[in-house]
Parts: sequence; C-alpha cells; structure tokens
Amino acid sequence: MRLNRIFALATPLALLLPLSAQAAWPAGAKASYMNDCTSAASQSVNETVAKQHCACGADVLEKKFTTVEIKQLLDKKNPPSAELQNRALQEISVCKVQK
Repeated sequence: MRLNRIFALATPLALLLPLSAQAAWPAGAKASYMNDCTSAASQSVNETVAKQHCACGADVLEKKFTTVEIKQLLDKKNPPSAELQNRALQEISVCKVQK
C-alpha cells in the first residue's frame, strides 16, 4: 500500500520531467513540474507533504538525469520511453512521504 502511494506521487513526476545529469532544468520546466506534481500529489496527501515530496523528486531528477532526459519526461506531446519513465520512478522512490 505504501508503495502504491509512492507510485501515485511519482507518476506525475515521471510523466512531466525532462532532465540532464547535474544539469539545469529547462526554462520554466521546474515550476511547471512542481505545479503539476503538487496538484496530483495533493489528492493523496496534504499540500505541505505534497510540496515536500515534489521538491525532493525535482532535486533527485536534477541530480540523476540529463537536461535532455528531463525534457523528454516533461514532454506531453511525445511521452518518454517506458525505460526512462521506470528509471525516473525508481530514482524518485527514495523520496519518502510522511503524513
């Protein structure tokens, strides 16, 4: 059940993030990601927890993915590969949700 919550919170991240390893977020992408992620996560947890989780996810993406990968993750018209989505979900799963 706990894992389901993590995936529920991480899914918007995987769908919305393109990133570069140790690279900067594309202009406006981080704010867009935070808005979308917080909105989705707030359906399962309170807004404060949602913001904390999304910020953690954004930090993980920034450290572990390239800018190109982040762009792919955030591209709504051309979804990223299943491999990239799964990798993002796995990396973001380190962000623990506390109520």
